[in-house]
Amino acid sequence: MFRYLPYLLVLALWIYAFIDCLNTPEEEVRGLPKVVWVIIILLFGEVLVGPIAWLVVGKVRHAPANGSTPSEWHRNHRTPWVAPDDNPEFLRSLKEENKKDEALLKDWEADLRRREEELRRHERGENPKGD
Repeated sequence: MFRYLPYLLVLALWIYAFIDCLNTPEEEVRGLPKVVWVIIILLFGEVLVGPIAWLVVGKVRHAPANGSTPSEWHRNHRTPWVAPDDNPEFLRSLKEENKKDEALLKDWEADLRRREEELRRHERGENPKGD
């Protein structure tokens, strides 16, 4: 299994670079036309030159708009965590689910009583419909 791992990693990088190149808009491609990059990736993919060249040189990498990385943004916009038993929305949803479950159980019990009564009538030889 592990002897195939390097081949699978090369193949994965090759496929990733190829799809990334195809999905990149033409104005974000650096150095060469997009068609040439696709050919380089396909021809030199086995030795990783093409895919690595594309990832390093071929595509314009954008800095975040406000200068912060996504992880910084998440750290600054974090909402306080609330345990489920202290969260009023979660408790309200439990009560609603409980009401639905109780209504369903009552319906099942009524249906069971009706079916048991029909079986008793049928065993006594009565008409199950009550006609």
